Amino acid sequence: MEVFLPIAQVFVNPIEILMLSAIVGVLSGLFGVGGGFLMTPFLIFLGVPPAYAVANEANNILATSVSGSTTHYLKNTLDYKMGFMIVIGGTIGTLLGIYTFTYFKGIGKIDTVISLAYMYILAIIGTLMLVESLGEIDKAKKNLMIKKKLHVHYWIHGLPFRMRFPKSKLYESAFTPIIIGLIVGFIAAIMGIGGAFILVPAMIYIIKMPTKLVPGTSLFVTIFVSVIVTFLHSFNYGSIDLMLVLMLVVGSIIGVQIGQKLGEKIDSSGLKALLAVLLLLVGIAIAYETFFAEQIQNQSIQVSNSDLNFFSLFILEFSRDMPFFYGLFSIMFAVLLGVGAALIRRVISNFKKKMLLKS
Repeated sequence: MEVFLPIAQVFVNPIEILMLSAIVGVLSGLFGVGGGFLMTPFLIFLGVPPAYAVANEANNILATSVSGSTTHYLKNTLDYKMGFMIVIGGTIGTLLGIYTFTYFKGIGKIDTVISLAYMYILAIIGTLMLVESLGEIDKAKKNLMIKKKLHVHYWIHGLPFRMRFPKSKLYESAFTPIIIGLIVGFIAAIMGIGGAFILVPAMIYIIKMPTKLVPGTSLFVTIFVSVIVTFLHSFNYGSIDLMLVLMLVVGSIIGVQIGQKLGEKIDSSGLKALLAVLLLLVGIAIAYETFFAEQIQNQSIQVSNSDLNFFSLFILEFSRDMPFFYGLFSIMFAVLLGVGAALIRRVISNFKKKMLLKS
């Protein structure tokens, strides 16, 4: 069974989309990493044009980030002041990223740029993760404890305009989170990812934030960056397809819950090495598709409006006639899905607690 995506103008198998997004969600929940750098390449492999894969995965990340951030808000594990400083840089970086995206789209090279970006990013992340995981396995076998320096100073720590962040108990230059946000925003705009693989290590090792505040603050930043990316992609290029977003969000949210539960029960050190190998294999597959496979042009499939269902026709006409409001609607659609998922998760959690108390 295949479903026609009215915006991307391609047919996809919804079962494949749901299964892949759920698998990526499990990996995200298990290892605490964003799944955008895996899901976007998978969408491309399934036939979704790269520019559309980037935009719709950004909208999916918005929904899942809202869902996760709502939980951290209720637990009060967010540093809003630090988050807003990163968002300032993220906004600037996103605008620069969209400008770059527009330039390469204008000269017809955006698909190649996206493929190359993923090829290099996956190679770097996969290699670093593999080295780290093998090191953890080796230390576990030898039962070694390696002392780490408590304070490692980089050039970024010497920047001016220092300010206090009471929640994190830090006295840091305002430029530090802004620069980190700028890098994250730029990458998110071009690649359709949340940037957690950069943001989380930067918060821990560069900004020196308390670990308990990092996940929630990272999700908080990702919401704002994803909102800007989603709106600009929708308004400028009309590339958000809500049918695809719905499938991605449903699979991702279910997968994340499973991954988080598994992460509480199993040691992920060995599995992290397998994830690293998977990232490297995906990077190799992208390299092969980019440089060696026969280039197959993504042909637009002509489907009559009379053949579209009500939802597909609504999406198509809404995006064409009112792109500004369609962009806002795309954001609200993702936010409502994310909040709804968080509330459902909370209701189920409270129900389980009541059942345990009764037993």
